[in-house]
Amino acid sequence: MSGVEPPRRVRVTSPRTSAARRMTAHTGTREIDEQTRVGEVYMSSLIQSQLRLALAVIAGAAVTLGGLPLLFLLVPATRTLPIFGIPLPWLLLGVIVYPVVYIAARIYVRHAERIEAEFTEFVGRK
Repeated sequence: MSGVEPPRRVRVTSPRTSAARRMTAHTGTREIDEQTRVGEVYMSSLIQSQLRLALAVIAGAAVTLGGLPLLFLLVPATRTLPIFGIPLPWLLLGVIVYPVVYIAARIYVRHAERIEAEFTEFVGRK
């Protein structure tokens, strides 16, 4: 038995060991789905952008509509000025308010959609 050699070891490998390994990309959506710290930063950035937009639109509408009482206070003649038989304050508050609110809403929706599209494009690239 001393003359018998043990069987030789054979190493079995894949024929593709020299091929480049495919790295799994850490996309932004994956970061968000897995709720990693990077995903939290992405989401907080989106929320902050939407909050800034909402506050800007609300401030613009508030200044526009809030300026009406200031107009009536500073220019007393506007309190009783009739236009087509309707006092100016009634006309402004009953008619002008709605287009201002509509325009503010349209501006908000258009910019919010743009923010979301840019965010989606950015997160998809990462």
